[in-house]
Amino acid sequence: MTTTTMTRGYVIIWVWLLCLMTLSLFASSLPVSRAAIVTLMFVVAAVKAVLVALHFMHLKLEKWLIYAIAIIPVLLVLGLMVALFPDFVLAR
Repeated sequence: MTTTTMTRGYVIIWVWLLCLMTLSLFASSLPVSRAAIVTLMFVVAAVKAVLVALHFMHLKLEKWLIYAIAIIPVLLVLGLMVALFPDFVLAR
């Protein structure tokens, strides 16, 4: 892989991250329920985390063992998201 190809890939991922950040910022002005907005923001945050992990941390080049090790924290985060979801949606 040449330096130009690698730089181009980083720039493309950076632009995607900017677009997703903009979507998160303007999500609260969407005419949908609060639960839908919170769900959208969680999904966008997860997509951004995957993009950063795979491309900037170079995890897409790793063997299967690194993915097996990463499953435990991902499951913990998913569990916390499910547990805290009612606090975000039903907060007064």
